[in-house]
Amino acid sequence: MRRALAVTAIILFGLPLAAVAQSKGIRLWNLTTATMTGFQLSPAGQNNWGPNQTLSDKDKELDHDERLKLTGVEPGRYDAKVSYAGDRQCFVRGLDIKADAVVSVADKDLKECTK
Repeated sequence: MRRALAVTAIILFGLPLAAVAQSKGIRLWNLTTATMTGFQLSPAGQNNWGPNQTLSDKDKELDHDERLKLTGVEPGRYDAKVSYAGDRQCFVRGLDIKADAVVSVADKDLKECTK
């Protein structure tokens, strides 16, 4: 009887904790052809830009085909400001960010680019 209770407790309480521990969070995947030096998010349509997420990368930039865990970002709809070397900046409008998912940005997504 004790053994059955112990197994039940592990199943009921242990599995949710294991699932939380394995959570990878929201990640950005740079599929553009250039290295990102900045990636900032704002709730869609608000132009209220958050911190530069690339600064949390070990080399402070996000290379092509590199992924980065985004911090302080909740699921929702966002606009992104993407920066590159040489003061080039582009926007990605209406990114749908889901919990524990990868959001990718490719060249075709970039709009309103400046040089």
